[in-house]
Amino acid sequence: QVQLVESGGGLVQPGGSLRLSCVAPGNIFSMYVMGWYRQGPGKQRELVAAITSGGFTDYADFVKGRFTISRDNAKNTVYLQMNSLKPEDTAVYYCNAKRILQTTPGYWGQGTQVTVSS
Repeated sequence: QVQLVESGGGLVQPGGSLRLSCVAPGNIFSMYVMGWYRQGPGKQRELVAAITSGGFTDYADFVKGRFTISRDNAKNTVYLQMNSLKPEDTAVYYCNAKRILQTTPGYWGQGTQVTVSS
């Protein structure tokens, strides 16, 4: 079974920053679109950002200008830099790996909790 491992979550004040990391097996990372999703309390899981193996990115409207997704192919790691955090960003953040145009869910990490609160 493919294992994706997220880290970097925690408790921050509004306006603060966090950087999430996700490490994937090399054979998956090099060929898959890597994405970050989140699921807040009482809400459905939603796409936050995604990045292809070639470095093309896509962002949800609610994080544009605040979050940046990037990948380090040498380290098999995808990052989500989160700035100007808001309380509504509070959620469990999940790493995902999926082939381009794949309609099935792909592979998921276990999630890392992000809490934005005063």
